[in-house]
Amino acid sequence: MYVPPAFRVEDVPDIHRGMREARSATLVTATEEGLIGTTLPILLDESEGPCGTLYAHLARANQQWKLAPTCEAMAIFNGPEAYVTPSWYATKQETHKVVPTWNYIAIHAYGPVEFFDDADRLLDIITRLTKLHEGSRKQPWAVTDAPADFIKSQLRGIVGLRLPISRLDGKRKMSQNRSAADRAGVIEGLSASDRNEDREVAALVPSGS
Repeated sequence: MYVPPAFRVEDVPDIHRGMREARSATLVTATEEGLIGTTLPILLDESEGPCGTLYAHLARANQQWKLAPTCEAMAIFNGPEAYVTPSWYATKQETHKVVPTWNYIAIHAYGPVEFFDDADRLLDIITRLTKLHEGSRKQPWAVTDAPADFIKSQLRGIVGLRLPISRLDGKRKMSQNRSAADRAGVIEGLSASDRNEDREVAALVPSGS
């Protein structure tokens, strides 16, 4: 991923936070038959390896796990994004030398991917994923709430994956390369939008000099 210095995120805990907030990622693998990708809910284990390790599962009918990767896999995490009109820039009134752009957060995690169908490992993954997403609910659902035989049959329909992260690319493009006056205009414009995601981006644009 092309990451200009102004937009580069290098702090691993900061990158991990963005991955957790995204919650899902597109797993891309290169195979002899070409590229293939699948969007998956992702579990990040930050304690496993210097950059963390990703866990997920995909449908057994999905061909991706059957096609041997020819190189490292890539998991693409996307954060909030928004279109930025040059009409919001103070510079437009001064020089008119402005063009539209796009603000966004993107994280690419790379590493060797392992697919597996061991029932105990699969049960551990779905249990951890469930706790992750149900934990904040008033009455969280647990895997053990379903009959054990039913869960066992469901596990036969999925395949697990483990991706120890070898390197990370983090990019946060939030108008950092614009003047304080231009950023103020972006914040004001996005904050007035009807789109929730635009307002999320407005909160991420740095204010001040």
